Amino acid sequence: MSGGHGAVESSNKRVALLISVLALFLAGAETLAKSAQTEALGANIEAANQWAYFQARTIRGTVLKTADEALALLPPGADPAALKAKRDEWAATMARWESDPAKGEGRKELSAKAQGAEVRRDLALERYHHYELASAAIQIGIVLASAEVITGIVALAFAGGLLGVIGLGLASFGLFAPHALPFFH
Repeated sequence: MSGGHGAVESSNKRVALLISVLALFLAGAETLAKSAQTEALGANIEAANQWAYFQARTIRGTVLKTADEALALLPPGADPAALKAKRDEWAATMARWESDPAKGEGRKELSAKAQGAEVRRDLALERYHHYELASAAIQIGIVLASAEVITGIVALAFAGGLLGVIGLGLASFGLFAPHALPFFH
């Protein structure tokens, strides 16, 4: 009788170890998921800010262009040199608002920054989806392994371990190759 009890106890210890390892994997996947989610949110905010700045530049440019066009319609008798100087100043301002590599605040540069932030956001979201799927697989693995302790059905522990390996694989894809499994998004 004691041999049977010892075998069950030994099996329970192995399953407990499996559950501990799965919990470790789960903690890692959850940490990576939260980090990816935070990165995606930050990049999304950055992209929105850059696009808002881009739109403000566009609006200011339109206002300046309209003022320039109105200035050109002034009746004769206005000082042509002063009008030309003002129109040249506005043209230089509009050109700087279109592209300002020195400050990185032209529409061209703002658009590139916003698009870069969108790429970072999308990558972080792809990683996040992998990590979330990994977490789900590992959680189910933990449940199945725990059920083996109650039922004694060894196949549940193997299924739990297999799901843990699948979860670890999904987390690895999220970390190293988030574009490799596009059907998970």
